[in-house]
Amino acid sequence: MVDKTMNRRVELPQLDRIGKVSAIQFTLWIVVGAIIISSIYNVSPSPQRVAEGVPRLGSLMNRMFPPETDPEFLGRVFWRLVETMQIAIAGTVLGVLISLPIGWLSARGIAPLKATTFLFKALISFFRTVPDLIWALIFVITVGLGAVAGTMTIMVDTIGFCGGFFGEAMEDADKEPQEALEAIGASKFSILCGAVIPDAMPSLINTTLFALEKAVRSSVVLGLVGAGGIGQELKSSFDLFQYKKAAAIMLAIFLIVLIMEWVTDRLRRSIT
Repeated sequence: MVDKTMNRRVELPQLDRIGKVSAIQFTLWIVVGAIIISSIYNVSPSPQRVAEGVPRLGSLMNRMFPPETDPEFLGRVFWRLVETMQIAIAGTVLGVLISLPIGWLSARGIAPLKATTFLFKALISFFRTVPDLIWALIFVITVGLGAVAGTMTIMVDTIGFCGGFFGEAMEDADKEPQEALEAIGASKFSILCGAVIPDAMPSLINTTLFALEKAVRSSVVLGLVGAGGIGQELKSSFDLFQYKKAAAIMLAIFLIVLIMEWVTDRLRRSIT
């Protein structure tokens, strides 16, 4: 580029849009791309299989609608939904109560003992890693079929979900009030109650509400393996090819999940 006023050439800086890529990074990108392409090729539905499945899906929908409206059946579904909500609420409350001390013991700089942070972070990761259905099977074997196994499953799942977020929220809490309390000789527990939890409370409440929404959905699925709730009724309907009853149950589940999302969203907005 030529500057006419100064009659001299001005060099524009070169913009490095892409950035330098090392050989190792380039190789990793190639490997990741190959994994994605091979996964799509091996397990994604082909157009032929989708085309063959559409008529069968239409036939299933035809057998599912209109949904069952027998009053006796709907009454049974209602009480199963009540049990499902009880599983979700009880499991979430118990899980949150246990997550608070676990989150505290896993928070760096907040925990009373530094050695406990890694152990409790590993415990939270373990709870979060094992799928809900595996926990449900374990508790069904341990305590038997029914809602108790479902409640214990939701409790463990909530610890895995809330424990990590609670610990992070405590770590991100404002440090000045903590330092002020520490300067006057306050204990770790006093600092937790007087400075950490009040500052992290909005995040803790939001996480709890998300955990409750998650628990409602999970408690529906847990019934498929005998852990109580509406899922048992849904599984029975499909096993007996009673598709109209299954459709009614699915609509009831959709309604209860929609209501729960609306309630938690309103609560979340009122807090923030």
